[in-house]
Order: sequence, then C-alpha cells, then structure tokens
Amino acid sequence: MEYYSLNNYLQDIFGKKVYKIAINAGFTCPNRDGRAGYGGCIFCSGDGSGDFAGDREQGIAAQIEEGCKRIEAKMGNGEPAYIAYFQAFTNTYASVEVLREKYMEAVRHPHVVGISIATRPDCLGDDIVKLIGEINLIKPVWIELGLQTIHDRTVKLINRGYETEVYEAAVKKLVPLGVHIVTHVILGLPGETYEDMLETVKYVGDISHSYAHSVSCKRAGVTQEDMLLTNVVEKINTEKDSTRNQFGIKLQLLHVISGTRLADMYDMGEFATLEMDEYVRLVADCLELLPKDMVIHRITGDGDKRTLIAPLWSGDKKKVLNALNKEIRNR
Repeated sequence: MEYYSLNNYLQDIFGKKVYKIAINAGFTCPNRDGRAGYGGCIFCSGDGSGDFAGDREQGIAAQIEEGCKRIEAKMGNGEPAYIAYFQAFTNTYASVEVLREKYMEAVRHPHVVGISIATRPDCLGDDIVKLIGEINLIKPVWIELGLQTIHDRTVKLINRGYETEVYEAAVKKLVPLGVHIVTHVILGLPGETYEDMLETVKYVGDISHSYAHSVSCKRAGVTQEDMLLTNVVEKINTEKDSTRNQFGIKLQLLHVISGTRLADMYDMGEFATLEMDEYVRLVADCLELLPKDMVIHRITGDGDKRTLIAPLWSGDKKKVLNALNKEIRNR
C-alpha cells in the first residue's frame, strides 16, 4: 500500500525540502477562558499542545529566526524554506487586526514559503475566513482543525466544546478559498473502540471527497441534472485538479502528558493506552480508508519525553516509524 506523504506533497508544491517552525503567538483558547468551556481539552498540556513551539514572549519574526538557526545547524547548507506553524492554543482566536499583524509578520520573512494555522472549527468567523483568503493569495495557507473524534460521548469526555457539525461547517467555508485543510484525529482516546476510531477516519475521508467533488462540479458548471449524464465526467475530472491534495490528515497517537486531566484519569486506571502493535495495525487500516490524494501529514507523533507518562514505547520514534512503514509496505 502506498500513501501520499507530507514530504511528497512539499516536494511537489515547493520543489525542495521544507521544514516547519512551531510558533507560540501568545493566544489562548475559548475552551479555557469560558467562551466554550474551562480547563481546555483533557489531553492538552499547559502549553496548549505547543510543547515544541517558541517563546511567546518573543515576536513572531524572532521565533522564526531562532527556528531557522536551529534547523540549519542540524541540516547544513542549502537554500532554506520554512512553513511558519502557528501551533500553540487557538490561532484564530483574536481580532482580525491582531491576526493580520501576526500572520503578516511571518509571511514577510524571506525564507517562509507558507504558514500553517492550528485552530478550532468554532473560531472561524466570516471576517477571519476572509482574512485567511487574503493571506492565501500572498503565500500558501494551511488550516489545521482539531477534530479528534466524531463520537458524541468522547466529545463530552475530552471537553472539546463544540459539536461535530461545526467542523463540517468550517470545512465548507474554507474549501472555496483554496487553502490546504488538515484535520487532526487522535487514536486511542479513552473508551473508543477500534471501530470507533476507524469511523472517525472514514468520516474525515468522506468529507474531503464530498467537498472536493462538489467544488469540482461547481467550477465545471455541472448541475444536479447534469450528474445523470455520462458526458460530463471528463469535465468534472478536469476540474478535480483544482481541489487535488487540498485535504490532509494528522493521525496522532494519544499521549498522556503530566499535569493534564487525562493524566489523572490514567493514574486512576480509567483507561489504557494502545500497545505498539495495536497502533501499527490501526494506522495501516486507517490509511486504507482515506482518499489516495489526501496528504498524510503524520502517522505518529512526538511527545515531550520530560512530561510523557504513557505510552512510553512512543518515545522511540525511529522504532515506531520502522514498524509502521513495514506494516504499510506489506498491505
């Protein structure tokens, strides 16, 4: 089995290796300040899932410069290219004026070829969507949406703070902009079965296929009546290139991080984390459900070893990736 990896996507778009620099732009989250809830999602660290992001006391440009120096020291010479990744907390949770200033500070950096904005689907008002569209005309924009699961009981348990329909509405707003839409899914959430996790991944794949197809039909001028005719198929297929690879997904292993409510649940024995062989098989099964042109941004994830409680096997990333790639090749 083959899948379309992030590295392949970056090579196709930019023609070279591109690195992400994680940024803390100083935002908070509506699930922390009371607008949507308090305390944040139960798995979220005190850094708002931005444990590897820069220092929020520094400006955006300064964080980018530090990231550039760190990466270039490891990777050596070459023409640098970076995605400025607004990672920590909710990165559309501010006024349009504040967002424009922060985004443009990143966009203006000569080595930044695009920006990636991690956010919540319930923080994409029409004015913010318009701004994102404007920025995307300057340099490519990725919008990363934290869905995690589609199952209502888990949504309540993890304190996500919005209904799944809000995610679909956000996708509907973003697709016409031509931005790259990345959905985050967590595998191994408490109480979820193997089938539950596959259902979430299938939902994400189906949504991407549905909206890409819908936009292709609209741009091709195909009506509902036309859909019954075989002679419009070629026209639709021609238009598909405009939405090809517009969707991506991050498959993230659940990490139990110290200082979170999830850690308290784990200590109380309320759930168990996935074993490596379970996770490897699950990821391969997930990939088989997704559209072939969906960009697979992640098939595992890094946890800060200083705060990681479980699963400890995930700390050996090389071993995990080797096991994943072997399973995927053998499918």
